[in-house]
Amino acid sequence: MNLEKVIFAFFIILALSLNFGFYSGDPSDPSQHEIYELFAALIVSLICTIMKFGDRTQYGSTVLASSLVADLHLIVAALYWHFAGADGGIDSSEMGAIVSFSAGALVANLVSVVLLLIETIKERK
Repeated sequence: MNLEKVIFAFFIILALSLNFGFYSGDPSDPSQHEIYELFAALIVSLICTIMKFGDRTQYGSTVLASSLVADLHLIVAALYWHFAGADGGIDSSEMGAIVSFSAGALVANLVSVVLLLIETIKERK
């Protein structure tokens, strides 16, 4: 077993699960979405991106691109929450926008996990 690959897969799957945890719930209800979970998803996603640098294959390029897309969506969601909440709270339309950005990151995380599974299957053969 390769410890580096285990850690890599762990962070990719953790990024997906944290993002899904934030995304779950009524998109317009701020009480169902925890800001700390969004920031945890962002931090883990950034760690994943750093781990993906250095792979010069087409697979590595595609996984890095999907990670950068997830980072961008989560950064925009966090900034939106910060600026929207500066006036005292988040309303349902603002929360809907934040959850929508999280959904975009979720799709990018799914792409990363699918690519990881494909690469794992290819290595087994």
